[in-house]
Amino acid sequence: MTGWAVRGIGMGLINAVVRLLLGAAVSMWPLSGSALRWVAYALVILVIVVWAGIDGVRDRRNHPDPDDGQDLTMVWLKAAVVAGLLAGLLSWIIDFFVDFSLGQNGLIFELTSGAAFTILTIFVVATIAVFVGRLIVNRDAKKKLATSDADRAHDRELVNAGSAERAESSRGTRSQAEQTRSEPQWAAEHGEADTEVFSAVDADGKPRLDKRGNRHGTADGS
Repeated sequence: MTGWAVRGIGMGLINAVVRLLLGAAVSMWPLSGSALRWVAYALVILVIVVWAGIDGVRDRRNHPDPDDGQDLTMVWLKAAVVAGLLAGLLSWIIDFFVDFSLGQNGLIFELTSGAAFTILTIFVVATIAVFVGRLIVNRDAKKKLATSDADRAHDRELVNAGSAERAESSRGTRSQAEQTRSEPQWAAEHGEADTEVFSAVDADGKPRLDKRGNRHGTADGS
């Protein structure tokens, strides 16, 4: 069965059962009839709110885009019509088999005025509950989105801070390297070291002589 048929039959049965229990309670406590009727009515409304609210929450989670969501207004309108007619018919039938009265209403009344009141109650309450259910999901989604954006912003700040520290460290390393390259390659204490000049030799290992007979590489020929 389709969704509206299930909801209509379910709410029709719930209304009939509540009216049956209400008739039994009023027969036992006739002086509390008014309060018992309000309690029964509140019980029916509670069932509608829970059922329709779950429909709204589920539909918004499955379809975040409102344009893609299910038309729950028509679903619950059809369900309300089915529930109103079914509840009136069942109440009229049950009234023949119980010792207490369920209102002493005729079949025509149950299928017209009585059904219209039930239809109006179910449809109005269900429409509000569906709207509230979708609103709750939208609010939760916005909170999650805001939290996610804050986390991403925090992560970006950490990454930027780490990049700045690495850049500063790299600049410090380059400065130290440049300072090291600018220093003289020899210490000052090596500037006054003695330098010994060796005389040149031929390929056979003999000292090479110039034209005057002196060795190359010495001033005095020694």
